[in-house]
Amino acid sequence: MKKIGFLSFGHWTPSPYSTTRSASDALGQSIDLAVAAEELGADGAYFRVHHFARQLGSPFPLLAAIGARTSRIEIGTGVIDMRYENPFYMAEDAGAADLISGGRLQLGVSRGSPEQVADGWRYFGYEPAEGQTAADMARERTETLLGLLEGRSFADPNPHPMFPNPPGLLRLEPYSEGLRDRIWWGAGSNSTAAWAAGLGMNLMSSTLKDDENGKPFHVQQAEQIQVFREAWKAAGHEHEPRVSISRSIFPLVNDQDWTYFGHGDQDSDQVGYIDATTRSIFGRSYAAEPDVLVRQLAEDEAIAAADTLLLTVPNQLGVEYNAHVIEAILTEVAPELGWR
Repeated sequence: MKKIGFLSFGHWTPSPYSTTRSASDALGQSIDLAVAAEELGADGAYFRVHHFARQLGSPFPLLAAIGARTSRIEIGTGVIDMRYENPFYMAEDAGAADLISGGRLQLGVSRGSPEQVADGWRYFGYEPAEGQTAADMARERTETLLGLLEGRSFADPNPHPMFPNPPGLLRLEPYSEGLRDRIWWGAGSNSTAAWAAGLGMNLMSSTLKDDENGKPFHVQQAEQIQVFREAWKAAGHEHEPRVSISRSIFPLVNDQDWTYFGHGDQDSDQVGYIDATTRSIFGRSYAAEPDVLVRQLAEDEAIAAADTLLLTVPNQLGVEYNAHVIEAILTEVAPELGWR
């Protein structure tokens, strides 16, 4: 059994060939797709976060709106770039969104990937401390966020407050109990996966990672998951972690599917550089008839090792088409693999 959700990048463009032509379209359709996915029996609605781009950049209003329109489906991010975040303000927003959803928030965070603007976090007023890298800054802010989500009281109260205070030190409000255990780290390497495990964060692994040994992508990702689980065990955490991976999977069941994805041009891993120094391996896409998909996916070692599968969806093709893709996977692929 696996939890199966979707991951949307929330792209929008004024192109007449897109069904998502504005930021308003992207936000409204994201909510509608989450509602549709819940009705189909999917388990999660996750969204990428990018700044200075025609994509979803401010996740908490969207997550809160989805939480108010749904009742069961997990809602989350994959991932929030912590280089841009104030962890104190973020803890308040996350707590509010989690309470609105009834405790369904699954918050993916990370150091982020290259953005549309060079060092865009500087425009948000943030600078790494002396001797720090931007990645160090992201990890430090993540540790601060984790501490805040534990709900500890730490702030000295005003002796003459506008409203009465409870006794003792104060904490950030609203506080949502349990959210601390639903934070995920988007790890691009084995070492950051182990670091996340040490801090008690779940593991979120994408369709790309650092190319650390030249093996096929799914094998390297399975090795990363094993490193994470071993580090979790060594840390002595009392609860079991969760692990999610992302895949592009398209069952070809009608003419529209064949038109969009039946060309077979992304059926192998690719190697490239996401910045000047980081060699990365990008996982293949899967597009085939359902019986062929079942055979192919059964050989994916990382899918076998994970408990949660996030399906990357082409959101610009519209809510109806993406709901069709999710339904085809849930009904024609997942049962044959024992995921349902």
